[in-house]
Amino acid sequence: MAFCPNCGSQATGAFCANCGTPLSEAAASSGSTGASYTATTPGIQASGLSTNTAGALCYLLGLITGIIFLLIAPYNQNKTVRFHAFQAIFAHLGIIALAFVLTILSVLTHGLGFLLFPLFWCAVFVLWLYMMYTAYNNRTVKLPVVGDLAAKQA
Repeated sequence: MAFCPNCGSQATGAFCANCGTPLSEAAASSGSTGASYTATTPGIQASGLSTNTAGALCYLLGLITGIIFLLIAPYNQNKTVRFHAFQAIFAHLGIIALAFVLTILSVLTHGLGFLLFPLFWCAVFVLWLYMMYTAYNNRTVKLPVVGDLAAKQA
């Protein structure tokens, strides 16, 4: 009788009846244990995303994805991913603060600041694309103010 490498219960056939984990043909037919199944199946303990992909995804939604990658276990222990997550969080908070200041400026100048909104958001979009591109290509770019803060936190 074969044993499931995931839950340890006895399993017959191609899948575990208890948890649904796929079993190899050799483990299901020969009655070997889960330990040999794990040894004969390559990549069973893959950690998920690569470092460059995780770093790029930190910038995807800024504050939200930065926090998510700081909470997920394999990524919150990687210094590079932590740096990108903190930099994405701090940059997003800075963008929110600058948008707030630009809105106040627009109110004080009776709408003159609204002329700067398209330029501001185009610059934010270009920065967002650039940061995702560089993180994906394994390059670390430190933004002027928030980069030092992120390096200290990482």
